Amino acid sequence: MVDDYSNFEEQLENFLDFDTLNEGDMRTGTVVSISSQGVIVALANVKRDGIVPQSDINRLSNKEKEEMQVDDEVTVRIVKTDDPDSLIVSIFQARIAEDWEQVEELRKTKDVIEVEVTGYNKGGLIAPYGRLRGFIPLSQVSGFSRNMDGPERQSRMAKMRGEMIPVKVIEVDKERRRLVFSQREGQREADAAKREEFMQAISVGDVLKGRVRSIRDFGAFVDLGQADGLVHVSELAWYRVDHPREVVKVGDEIEVQVLRVVLEQGRISLSRKPLIKNPWDNIHESYQEESLVEGEIVRITDYGAFVELEPGVEGLLHITQLSRSNVEDVREIVQEGERHLLRVLTVDDDRQRIRLSLKAVSANEQIEWMTRQSEEAEAADEEAEVVENEDAAQAESQDDQAEAPKEQVEAAVEDEAPTHEEDAADTLEIAEASVDTSSEVDSESAEESAEVVSDETVSEEAVVEPVSEETVEEAVEEDAPVHEEPADTLEITEAAVEEEQVDEDNGSEADASEEDES
Repeated sequence: MVDDYSNFEEQLENFLDFDTLNEGDMRTGTVVSISSQGVIVALANVKRDGIVPQSDINRLSNKEKEEMQVDDEVTVRIVKTDDPDSLIVSIFQARIAEDWEQVEELRKTKDVIEVEVTGYNKGGLIAPYGRLRGFIPLSQVSGFSRNMDGPERQSRMAKMRGEMIPVKVIEVDKERRRLVFSQREGQREADAAKREEFMQAISVGDVLKGRVRSIRDFGAFVDLGQADGLVHVSELAWYRVDHPREVVKVGDEIEVQVLRVVLEQGRISLSRKPLIKNPWDNIHESYQEESLVEGEIVRITDYGAFVELEPGVEGLLHITQLSRSNVEDVREIVQEGERHLLRVLTVDDDRQRIRLSLKAVSANEQIEWMTRQSEEAEAADEEAEVVENEDAAQAESQDDQAEAPKEQVEAAVEDEAPTHEEDAADTLEIAEASVDTSSEVDSESAEESAEVVSDETVSEEAVVEPVSEETVEEAVEEDAPVHEEPADTLEITEAAVEEEQVDEDNGSEADASEEDES
């Protein structure tokens, strides 16, 4: 009777155990055996062992399969409970469920994670997380804009394959198996974290290298790698700078020194001045008292004018030092932008001040300086004119060289110009005619030689009939260009022949007179 009661109790426990297990439940267990048919897992608080089919094990990665050992604790998902003799469970599905739980937690905490881009499609990038397929829409990819055309988008996405990028989880839908990431938000927070870490690592006085990223009226922003710093316009140079573009341009690599670091506001103040020479350090070597200097009027005030002697060095020309007579308005004597010869009165390197005088310069000194300035200006103008003429001649020569082959080809096609062999024969005939001409001194031979030269010259110039005045008038009326150059060329050639004929005649007369004298 007792045995019957114990059997009934055992059957009841088994029944209750079977009834409490539902498909989809997550349970933990211990691996008790591993074979080619699968893995047997002893589930906690469950009388029956769970069987993991080999097909489920095959879905695990090679690393996971190699690391699995007997007595390992694993999490499984209940797959099938209707058979009392076998309880089918899945390790692979349990780990997928764990991935969904993790991404849901990441969505709530808004933590930044890194994922690898494994592919792309028309709408964006594909980046898995664990066993889940994550998606990054193009609108959430850094560096992409709507203005990009299709080929450019495809090329950019193809280059990102295999790249690890920071992302944030922005959407999780387990039922629809939808997991969406944002690289824009992830990159923003990742950059902020790196910037904060970088700012904590640097100190005032550190010398850093960076690249000018952008320029504003008040200064230049320098990319230091992990963070940007600002070089105020007053810290770009030792002299007065009206706009940062006078000193640097976007893309320049410069050295800067850290002035201030404000972690709370994420600001880094930089300076370029300590790393370049200060012209006031050895000011007495360049400017001595009572010496004459040249300077440009850069600012005018009620009490005088500031004169720039060199970049970074300014002197004060007080109103009392403008003229020997009384001056009420500084602008009566000097204007901004003018250059003047001045005398140094005092040099104070500690206070970085130089006092100048215009009235202390004698008239002879002013005349000599102005004469020298005028001569230098004329020499500079002449040099510039020579350079300009040389450049123009060189450009014209290049144009002629480029156009000559084309003109020769056109002339050969239109006028059926002779070949090189015919040209050589013509040249030989001209040379023989010249020899005959030099041996004969009578006027008739000279005239024949002139005719030969004239004919050959005209043929080489591809003779063009001169344009009549009526043709020119008609062309002007019809607004058509008229090419008069061939006519001018022909006239010049005929004039040259006539001059040559006169010279030969004169030569003949001179030879005749010498024979008479002999």
